[in-house]
Amino acid sequence: MTINVATCPRILVVDDEAHLRELLEITLIKMGLDVDSAENLAEARQLLQNKSYALVLTDMRLPDGSGMELVAEINAGYKNTPVAVITAFGSADNAVNALKAGAFDYVSKPVALDHLRKLVYSALNINAVPQAKPEDTQSVVAPLLIGQSGGMQQVRAQIKRLARSMAPVIITGESGSGKELAAREIHMSSSRMSKPFIAVNCGAIPENLMEAEFFGYRKGAFTGAMDDREGFFQAANGGTLMLDEVADLPLAMQVKLLRAIQERRIRKVGATTEESVDVRIISATHQNLAQCVSEGRFRQDLYYRLNVIELHLPPLRERLEDIELLSAGILGRLAGSSVTLSAASLEALRAYRFPGNVRELENILERALAFANEGCIQPDDLALSGKPVTAMPESGLPALPVSSAGIAAPEQEKAEPHAENFEFPELPCSLPDYLESIEREMIRRALEKTRHNRTQAADLLGVSFRQLRYQIQKLKIQD
Repeated sequence: MTINVATCPRILVVDDEAHLRELLEITLIKMGLDVDSAENLAEARQLLQNKSYALVLTDMRLPDGSGMELVAEINAGYKNTPVAVITAFGSADNAVNALKAGAFDYVSKPVALDHLRKLVYSALNINAVPQAKPEDTQSVVAPLLIGQSGGMQQVRAQIKRLARSMAPVIITGESGSGKELAAREIHMSSSRMSKPFIAVNCGAIPENLMEAEFFGYRKGAFTGAMDDREGFFQAANGGTLMLDEVADLPLAMQVKLLRAIQERRIRKVGATTEESVDVRIISATHQNLAQCVSEGRFRQDLYYRLNVIELHLPPLRERLEDIELLSAGILGRLAGSSVTLSAASLEALRAYRFPGNVRELENILERALAFANEGCIQPDDLALSGKPVTAMPESGLPALPVSSAGIAAPEQEKAEPHAENFEFPELPCSLPDYLESIEREMIRRALEKTRHNRTQAADLLGVSFRQLRYQIQKLKIQD
């Protein structure tokens, strides 16, 4: 790995332990860096006044003060200089407090040199990214989140700041408000943009498979483990791992996830040794995590570890002025420039409350494309006069009418004699296999009815697009 900067970067190491300073200096010099060192706050302040640094690495405990003081001073007076802290082993609270105070990242004692090198390269890549001019913000942040309302401008400004840190971020907001897009923008604006971005829907993974899916497994670890397999953490190594609907994680998995985040090491199922991973965690939820903690459904220690910085996305009804831009962007992606939205249709959309947020707007426009005449969508094509679609968690299935066979069915077919639609097997039989066959058939019927339009098929089945996509992959349904 090479250092991607025009000139040789200079690093400032602040630590009162001479042997640790020497170890850090040797490691950084071998990486081709210039190094200055200080044993207390006073020396560090003097050096900062006389020289500029690509990174400051400071211990939390110093003879004349705390490393937190240095973090605050650097963030106030040297905004383009990232600062990382060295924390004592097991001092997770100190690390979280430092990240909240503006530290770029942290490393725990005893210092793992491989982790230190990754931290340094990440910091130097941040400095290598050219600074954007105020009027050129959109060119740096990928325009995934569309909108110029006051709320979206605040979100975009927060994303720009979050991209310069490795601190865990939790994105909150209603279902369909664009949490995954916000996470992608943070990733694409950071020094990790060339590394993987892995998004995981925590509510869509069976509980008995969670550990294997997150951490991977070794060959022979359990029945069916025919080969070694990497998990989500290994797949996102060097990049960003997004935990979507993190509130749906079972408590047993929360314990294992907390350790992986704190120690930055994971153990595959069936393995006897741990391996280090370099992953930035971004989590998202539409639920109130603090309430989940008070109800005992979410661990308090994991909550504080994930909720270092919060990014809240406003619902669409609070930024209706973005409807025109959003609609133009969605129609441009779905139909190019061949279809437009009439002025009356635009007004109708602005008067709608959008309980399903941007995802519902996309579904409405995609459905309207099928009815639009002469390339222009009229109010009748939007079909907004009926009862609005109710927003629901991405990870759950809505309550559907139940047939006499005991199988949930979409509303469009509730008048049919469902008991005649299914062939009941003779007992004994495998109930999971039988239910999977029914689910597979219902999805196939919905796909055929919508000519394999997955968005419309998800509407027919009363599930989210993401949930339908997961079930299609799980059941191996071919378009």
